[in-house]
Amino acid sequence: MLYSHVLVAVDLIEECREVADHAMKLAKALDAKLSLLHVVEPLAMAYGGDVPMDLSMLQQQQFEQAKERMQMFAADYGLPDDRLQIAFGHPRQEIHRVTEEQSCDLIGVGSHGRHGLALLLGSTANDVLHGAPCDVIAVRLGKKS
Repeated sequence: MLYSHVLVAVDLIEECREVADHAMKLAKALDAKLSLLHVVEPLAMAYGGDVPMDLSMLQQQQFEQAKERMQMFAADYGLPDDRLQIAFGHPRQEIHRVTEEQSCDLIGVGSHGRHGLALLLGSTANDVLHGAPCDVIAVRLGKKS
């Protein structure tokens, strides 16, 4: 079998449905297991790490909201809760960690694709690609048919 477990990294915005749709079709065609992962970044990372206040309560609320949004997002795909995961940390590291822990052999990510000499992959997709423990497929987001 080419791939047996596909892990799709989603940021839970509507645009990432393109990645999930593509991965769902691929998983069905390959008779592979499909899992979704969303990574909640620490607020201190988002603000440069020099935040002079306790953000733990806000971070917990962010985590709980991500769980709810993940369940709503995944409902359209009929995925059971054991195929949904919320991780806390740096996206690249967490995606790689979950990939190894769950023995995934393909990671799906979204890419905005830049024009001209700009990078073809966004920063998260590029980060995931480098050092990934398996193959990575980047689905071009927002492409015009």
